[in-house]
Amino acid sequence: MVSFDNVDDMVIDARSVTLALGDPPTQILHGLDLKVARGSSVALLGPSGSGKSSLMAILAGLERASAGTVQVDGLDFGGLNEDGLARARRGRIGIVLQAFHLLPTMTARENVAVPLELAGVADAFDRAQAELEAVGLGSRLDHYPAQLSGGEQQRVAIARALAPRPALVFADEPTGNLDTATGATVMDLLFSRHAALGATLFVITHDPSLAARCDRVIEMADGRIVADSRR
Repeated sequence: MVSFDNVDDMVIDARSVTLALGDPPTQILHGLDLKVARGSSVALLGPSGSGKSSLMAILAGLERASAGTVQVDGLDFGGLNEDGLARARRGRIGIVLQAFHLLPTMTARENVAVPLELAGVADAFDRAQAELEAVGLGSRLDHYPAQLSGGEQQRVAIARALAPRPALVFADEPTGNLDTATGATVMDLLFSRHAALGATLFVITHDPSLAARCDRVIEMADGRIVADSRR
């Protein structure tokens, strides 16, 4: 059972987070407060332009907040430079995007293993194979992205995100490039692996039925959190 109230077990603790971009600056996020329990699943809903992806970018260490504090997995992101944020993401945060972003000249196994090797994991190729087998691609290890269907490519992306055993996995519209049936299969796998590994899952989606599968649903509008419900 995930506890939503134990402040010592929050994988995300963001306070008064703002984001302003451009010159002159346009306010994107307006003083957001958000705490996320370790091991939970969270859906982030909202129309285009509501600030969902901007919030994810800050929480994932891809963008720096203009003001406020952001702690992820016990680490203060506000005190880190770009290199520090890159190191903080490594092994701590997995990201699955709508576009698969697989390297076309690498096989499925290499796409999963090479980031592990760069992170210094000794058994990178063995772990990559195990993770690909866990998402049903044991027979496709040596296939290149062009030889895989869209659903298979997204499974590789999920394996790549989860192979380092991150504390937190962000999925930004992960079924956006897939048909309905394939998207449902991919999400079943993502939820299954999240549960098996105990990683916190943070899903950005427009799909209310997908959001309903999560422990918690947060809605955004105009750069603010306007609703927050828990099962």
